[in-house]
Amino acid sequence: MKSILLAAVATAALSACATGGLRDAEKLDLYRTHAGDPVGSFNFFGRLNGWTPLGDSALAVWTRPNEAFLLELSGPCQDLPFATAIGLTSSAGRVHERFDRVLVRSTGSMNIPCFIRTIRPLDVKAVRMSERELREARTEEREAASD
Repeated sequence: MKSILLAAVATAALSACATGGLRDAEKLDLYRTHAGDPVGSFNFFGRLNGWTPLGDSALAVWTRPNEAFLLELSGPCQDLPFATAIGLTSSAGRVHERFDRVLVRSTGSMNIPCFIRTIRPLDVKAVRMSERELREARTEEREAASD
């Protein structure tokens, strides 16, 4: 049975914590760098631990604190960068590429489903380390510019 599962997570809080002011293209490149080979599906039992929009055609979803996936979509997904919540469709506890969808929940949006083109597991530790290094480098640049 096909079920639609909604994960209500505030975008602003997650993206601010996760990527500290990086532009969408930089965030997407960072996540692609630390993504493994494509997989056909992943386990999903109705709750996301978090998610981060990476432009209008990709996002990272956390199924557990140390397990995340890069989802690249079949095209631009209306309001994804500004969504207040997302949902994922799934079947029998799994989200499948080319079959399941991301459902964007935002005020004024028509909630058009966005098909998942590819799913790639993320090396969460490497993503966090790279984000930290980029934040530190930006802080050092700002401090050097203000001197």
